[in-house]
Amino acid sequence: MILIRLIRLTRFVGLYKVVIGITIGLLCSGTVFGQKAERERIREGNKVYNNEQFTEAEIAYRKSLEVNPRSFEGTYDLGNALYKQQKFPEAAEQYQLIAAQSERLLSTNPANINKLAQVFHNLGNISMQGKDYATSISAYKQSLRLNPTDDETRYNLALAQKLLENQEQDQQEQQQDQQEQQQEQQQEEQDQNQPPQQDEQQQQEPPPPENMDQEKAEQILDTFLQDEKDTQDKVKQAQERQRERRRTDREW
Repeated sequence: MILIRLIRLTRFVGLYKVVIGITIGLLCSGTVFGQKAERERIREGNKVYNNEQFTEAEIAYRKSLEVNPRSFEGTYDLGNALYKQQKFPEAAEQYQLIAAQSERLLSTNPANINKLAQVFHNLGNISMQGKDYATSISAYKQSLRLNPTDDETRYNLALAQKLLENQEQDQQEQQQDQQEQQQEQQQEEQDQNQPPQQDEQQQQEPPPPENMDQEKAEQILDTFLQDEKDTQDKVKQAQERQRERRRTDREW
């Protein structure tokens, strides 16, 4: 009985090994097939990309990612094809996927360093397009850490720093202008709401009397007295003429 059980157990273990072997073989063959299909799609994409057929290249690279969504080559090439079509937000999305795993990519294959430098360079260019100069500066610096000899990235970094300086200066001037306008508006509102008390007082107050010196006063008084004397003389002359007329009338 024991012998029969051992035979059966041996047969079961052998069958188990056979099943495991077949499973591993299928998995390996599937992996190999997937890698082959991925490489074929990428080669197709590279061929039309080099002919500047970027839309067709995008389609081929997307097919490669359907086979292997975590493909570094497929993601990098798709980002470049989108970048060439000026689909900057979509390209940035692909580049960000690579940038997020840059340390792992470098540790597994140091030859990826140039492509990673180009990824950060393109991310800097995309941020420049959106006038996000602070983000572009950070991307260019990361690109230069990976490839310090890239003169184009160094030039773009200097340009982004200058544009950021101008942008900040313009923002400060705009803020200052807005503050001045607000202050002027507040002052105008205060002036409109404040009653013109001082002007009303000036209108109500009588004008101050003119200062008259003594000599001018005496001249006015003399003129008045002279006019009074002339009037009295005229009255006396008239009375005298009237008396003369009466006397003459009596003699007749």
